[in-house]
Amino acid sequence: MPAPKASSLSYAEDFITPHPVIEQAQRRGEELGASPVGNGAGAVLRMLAAAISARHVVEVGTGAGSSGLWLLQGMPRDGILTTIDADPEHQRAAREAYAAAGIPTQRTRVISGDAASVLGRLTDGAYDMVVVDADKESYPVYVREAVRLLRPGGVLALDNMLWHDRVADPAARDETTTLLRDLGKELRDDDRLVPALLPTGDGLLLAVRR
Repeated sequence: MPAPKASSLSYAEDFITPHPVIEQAQRRGEELGASPVGNGAGAVLRMLAAAISARHVVEVGTGAGSSGLWLLQGMPRDGILTTIDADPEHQRAAREAYAAAGIPTQRTRVISGDAASVLGRLTDGAYDMVVVDADKESYPVYVREAVRLLRPGGVLALDNMLWHDRVADPAARDETTTLLRDLGKELRDDDRLVPALLPTGDGLLLAVRR
């Protein structure tokens, strides 16, 4: 099968135009060094949240709030986003973005602290969707907790799983690339999950909890 043409990938990536408030949050994220998810990945997250009527979503890595806004656009009006980040400046920016989008404060729980510790206090099987876009070295820990938190039929989403085109390159053996490559294979072979790896943005790995 021929590789997708760059023009087709670019067209697909920009097929959905983000709301201006999301664009503003994306720019703020870049300023803060919290790289936002691309438009293609954001659109997929929004679509998945809508497809499963996700009322309870956990996000690891708040950034400046752009990915949370994509998710909230797809969630039902009574859906609640729990988003975790260790950086207070990121959280302030996210709260500003949610307010600018007219999101009621009761629809977001912005939690500061170590994500692994916070996830460990959340309830088993109580969440419809878990999205991870944070420090890569902790992805295996976050994934272990995410699988525990998801209900049957719930969706796990991991961003950056192609890691700047390095994961697909067998000659790339740096620590982060190797970790993400091995994690992807582990999830692919996990009988509890139904996975897929999309070439959207920097690679979006999705898995449904059986």
